[in-house]
Amino acid sequence: MGIASDALKNFKGFNLKNLPEVEPVSPGHRACQGCGEVLALRQAMKAIGTNTVVCSATGCMEIITSPYPQTAWRVPWIHVAFENAAAVASGVEAAYKAMNRKKIINQPDVTVVAYGGDGATADIGMQALSGALERGHNFLYLCFDNEAYMNTGIQRSSSTPFGASTTTSPPGKKSSGQSTWKKNMAEIAVAHGAPYVATATPAYPMDLMNKVKKASLVPGPAYIHIYSPCPTGWRCGIDESIEVAKLAVQSKVFPLYEVIDGVYYLSRKVAKPKPVTEYFKPQRRFRHLTESEVQFIQAKVDEQYEKLVKKCVVEEKKKEKE
Repeated sequence: MGIASDALKNFKGFNLKNLPEVEPVSPGHRACQGCGEVLALRQAMKAIGTNTVVCSATGCMEIITSPYPQTAWRVPWIHVAFENAAAVASGVEAAYKAMNRKKIINQPDVTVVAYGGDGATADIGMQALSGALERGHNFLYLCFDNEAYMNTGIQRSSSTPFGASTTTSPPGKKSSGQSTWKKNMAEIAVAHGAPYVATATPAYPMDLMNKVKKASLVPGPAYIHIYSPCPTGWRCGIDESIEVAKLAVQSKVFPLYEVIDGVYYLSRKVAKPKPVTEYFKPQRRFRHLTESEVQFIQAKVDEQYEKLVKKCVVEEKKKEKE
């Protein structure tokens, strides 16, 4: 048994009958219609509850929840720079630890949360996040991944998928859009030795909420990478966010899994996968792709999914032997 396994051995989880009624993020925010990211944020915060301090990087969720002098937050919330949400969360966690030790307060079970988009996580904030994970701070980091810098004009990030069109990776005669493969931040968190790492999407709310709750219970750093549809940037209908998110899982583009003390578990195995063309169809950011480019992406998606499945099988057998 490891740190996370010990903490989660009696975990019961949420279901449709025991969903928490608390809403740390209130209605009345200013998100775009159909925003999948604010839906994911709402689900995550319902799972965490109100005994928390939240550190927010600059980005869509900061902009839409905190237009001065108003706020959609019902818990302590700190807005910090684009690049340092994890560093500030480290300081908050250390401060609570020190104040509890000195008996200035008696709040040993406060959950410290840091969150950011893919730009604030995979690009600008990666150094701060890496440091916080390496130092072993007891905090939860949530990456709400809408696959580009949506708040500032739909510029590409290192989390933008291969072939997607953005304002800084436009398709043309010599370009097919984004030219690099999506950075795998969940695996990078695993490589840091974080005791709990997972992927999630608001299309599967019970899975997302249970993973967030698990992560909040684990002592030490936890990382959850949350696929967050953006109709504005992805050029899909405002009523299609959840459908696109489901297609991402069903096509194996975004697999759902969790890693507990280094052991991989597949949350939802895709027995009859849909082709990536079905995933691409609602999103105009992919409409320029040629047949050969789609075939390349399909082969890469299949290859990466099989690697993940094999890793889960190997790790589960290893655990059985132990």
